[in-house]
Amino acid sequence: MKKILLYLFILALPFAGMAQKSQRYKIALIDLMLLKRQKLSALPLAKELSADGIEIDMGGLGNRETFDNKLAIDSVRTQYLQKAKELNLEIPSLAMTGYYAQSFCGREQYKKSIADCIATMKQMNVKTAFLPLGIQCDLKKNPEKRPSVVARLKEAGKMAQDAGVVIAIETALSAKEEVALLKEIGSPAIRIYFNFSNPLKEGRGLFKELRILGAKNIAMIHCTNKDSVWLQNDPQLDLYRVKKTLDQMRWSGWLVVERSRDAQHPRDVKYNYGANVAYLKKVFQGQEK
Repeated sequence: MKKILLYLFILALPFAGMAQKSQRYKIALIDLMLLKRQKLSALPLAKELSADGIEIDMGGLGNRETFDNKLAIDSVRTQYLQKAKELNLEIPSLAMTGYYAQSFCGREQYKKSIADCIATMKQMNVKTAFLPLGIQCDLKKNPEKRPSVVARLKEAGKMAQDAGVVIAIETALSAKEEVALLKEIGSPAIRIYFNFSNPLKEGRGLFKELRILGAKNIAMIHCTNKDSVWLQNDPQLDLYRVKKTLDQMRWSGWLVVERSRDAQHPRDVKYNYGANVAYLKKVFQGQEK
């Protein structure tokens, strides 16, 4: 009997490995890029396009003290959570995209916006927030802003660590410079939201950048390039080699489609994101439509 059980166990090993491997990478879309910023209808659309999850934006920022966040309303938030459960759709991250244009390193009330995002994360059981350093806090163009950026990210890191969540930042720096920045910040709750388009537009080697940064420093990945063609038609991106590199790094997590839209049809959401999700599932999950 023991020999039979052992034989069955050995036979099952390859299949168990396949099941684990299929869950190693998950594919998400972004409500903002689906033209449905903080709209509940973004969830069924993401499901229709076969995504595993959706990143939800915190709302506009402008000159307000904090985000125009409808998720702070109990009834709205409950609708989101119920709909996500109904669709078997995950919410891997909340996005503070208002900081693309607004100054994280200069705004007086930055702590309130971070606190509000973290509070919403806790209420929705979301573990990662996206924080772009944006135009005004671009440390490559404005290196003099570094002391302010570091000081504020240290504070944000303490807030996130106390709440048991992670804030994933996107910068214009090289991987080597990002490693140095993270070391200076010194918080395990501040990591990098890696974007393929950043090294590609600067002519840096994508695979080398990933390895320099290392798996432990990458919270999530914007699996995207500039708008021009779909991911599968992009001559700058070899996603099979990307997967091999991430496999070797033993990284696992969320690949989030941001752009990579066909330049001839940039606002055709289903056309662009349906194709990109399908290709990512083929490459990273071995799924064919």
